[in-house]
Amino acid sequence: MKQLTCFLLALVGLIHNLSLAQAPVKRRNDRPNIIYIMADDLGYGNLSCYNPESPVKTPNLDQLAREGTRFTRFYAGSTVCAPSRCALMTGKHMGHAYIRGNAPGGEVPLRDQDTTLAQRLQKAGYATGMFGKWGLGAEETTGAPHLKGFDAFYGYLNQRHAHHYFTDHVWEVQNRQLRKVPLDSTKYTHDLIMDKAFSFVRSHQAEPFFLYLPITLVHAELLLPEKDMKPFLKPDGSSIYPEKPFYRQPNGTYHTQLKPHAAFAAMVTKMDQDMGRLGALLKELGLDDNTYVFFTSDNGPHKEGGADPEFFNSSGPLKGIKRDLYEGGIRVPMIVKAPGKIPANQVSSAIWASWDVLPTICQLATVAVPKAIDGVSSVTILTNTLPPARQPLYWQFNEGQLKEAVLVNNWKLIRFKTKNKPEVLELYNLTTDLGESINLAQSNPDQVKELYEALRQSKQVAEHPLFDWSAVEQ
Repeated sequence: MKQLTCFLLALVGLIHNLSLAQAPVKRRNDRPNIIYIMADDLGYGNLSCYNPESPVKTPNLDQLAREGTRFTRFYAGSTVCAPSRCALMTGKHMGHAYIRGNAPGGEVPLRDQDTTLAQRLQKAGYATGMFGKWGLGAEETTGAPHLKGFDAFYGYLNQRHAHHYFTDHVWEVQNRQLRKVPLDSTKYTHDLIMDKAFSFVRSHQAEPFFLYLPITLVHAELLLPEKDMKPFLKPDGSSIYPEKPFYRQPNGTYHTQLKPHAAFAAMVTKMDQDMGRLGALLKELGLDDNTYVFFTSDNGPHKEGGADPEFFNSSGPLKGIKRDLYEGGIRVPMIVKAPGKIPANQVSSAIWASWDVLPTICQLATVAVPKAIDGVSSVTILTNTLPPARQPLYWQFNEGQLKEAVLVNNWKLIRFKTKNKPEVLELYNLTTDLGESINLAQSNPDQVKELYEALRQSKQVAEHPLFDWSAVEQ
């Protein structure tokens, strides 16, 4: 009997210790956690909470929208990868940013003087982690992530490398040092990246943290593990969708994908499931009520590696895709959740952009907001009070042809300029013409003049020669 009593007492003690281990760790202060999730090339219409007619449903992100606010007029920093990330990290739009395009063969790194959002939060005592795709500086450059404010990083430095989900290496930051990590090339990197992100949250639950999660889904190439494809295949292995196979071209970037529709649907679904896992983790650790969760995309939907934005209605009601300055190329999903701080189950048409994120998060984290940026804090937008006074929104993109756009309230001017050819101007009223189908430039010369001046005032010549448009203006 004595042995049984001792056994029972030991068992009770073990259960008690296990319960303590599972209990949320007491935090060292009450500053909020910040999680910023940015999908890659996810279109405005790829989430079912934005597009109920989407062929692929996203129940976890739909739930996030019900628990927070869904914004219908949030804009990416650019219509392609690297400059959009630069705008997010530096708070500058394409009229003043250092990086204004994707560089052939790799990326242009941020400079020493380009201070990022992560650096500001790190200096203020936040644990900072990034997991996914960086794209703003390779190893041994001034833009490497361990030099730009990240205590931890796991993923891709180079956006071209990030096209491949099965690779022989990624990069990691530990103890402020960057190192190359060899991989078994049969491992799916998105799964490894998410596991690292979850570990970061667990490791830093007792202190305020900034988790930047620039995931690689749903960019091409359209490849993922067989188990993730299975729900979109019939018993005989064929796709549940009509398919147009994609074949790798000689010296092409992307591998052959015989079922690109099934693969894309599986990637959207996998992304959504992982967002559900992240939400469950926050609740498990007792962090849900002190964490701001942002979910967005870096630009509009792509048409690469067999991707088919028309089939999936990826732009929803918007015109254009990635590399366009029409709404479909730059207007992206944005969902923000923070229980008790952000209104739940609300839809907002307030206008803001990714260069506003830096001052917004700084204010949420009680960090000084820098002055020499284009962004303005949108905390009042998040809390559904008065929107801030702001400058016009401006974009620029130059791959063969200079494209510029400026947005003032509901009026949008797009300028096209090719070297040695006259400029072309298009004016749209987004209130009455969301699909940008009626060019009002000729019938509204005064409005064109006003926006053209706003466009001219919004920019300066790029400091990096790769993004200098001066020759195009001839």
